[in-house]
Amino acid sequence: MSGLAELFTDENALLERSREIAARAGSDAETYRSALLELNGHYQRLMRESWRVISRSDRAERELTLLNERLRELAQRLEYEASHDPLTGVYNRSAIINRISNALLLDEAALILLDIDHFKVINDTWGHPTGDAVIGELIRRIERSVPASGSVGRVGGEEFTILLPGATLGQAGVVAGYIHASLNMSPLSVLPERLVTVSLGVSWGGQHSRFEQLYAEADVALYAAKHAGRNRVHYASSATG
Repeated sequence: MSGLAELFTDENALLERSREIAARAGSDAETYRSALLELNGHYQRLMRESWRVISRSDRAERELTLLNERLRELAQRLEYEASHDPLTGVYNRSAIINRISNALLLDEAALILLDIDHFKVINDTWGHPTGDAVIGELIRRIERSVPASGSVGRVGGEEFTILLPGATLGQAGVVAGYIHASLNMSPLSVLPERLVTVSLGVSWGGQHSRFEQLYAEADVALYAAKHAGRNRVHYASSATG
């Protein structure tokens, strides 16, 4: 309380004088009028100062809210960049591996591993910018064949993996077939002079399977698809889901 009294020293003194004047008997009207005007003047000053304080407080609150919003957006962007491939926007290698491992803890899961056929030829013939554009459009087309529950990740330069949590081998085969058919139906708009196809390997693992085993089996199946002539789907020999 003493701190507040010191803050309003002038006002407290004025109020004390006003009380003294009001307590006097027989003071003339001019004395009362003068005291009232002085009191009014101090009150107006207090109003102005209070308004300035409130305005500054509101402005500070708005600036703090804006700062917090920018920090939240920055944190979200950093989290996104840490887990996504900058070219395609799909999960990067570490993020998709983490998602696959977590999915296998909860349920069965299928994995599709795919590699763009003869991608080096595309880069060497049409240049790396066209190669990047091919990857971008190809992934957009692939994503249209993947169910909402699935996740796409980039695990290498032109190699991608698709996680299908809770899916059987047969369901994964349907998705792989859609991808294969979609890419063979028409060329990509960024490279209309030739079809861009992929080879696909499909594996399946039950709940509590290990990521390394699931990935290795899909990789073997992918190699078999390439060895058989590319642009086709092969299944892991041990997959039974």
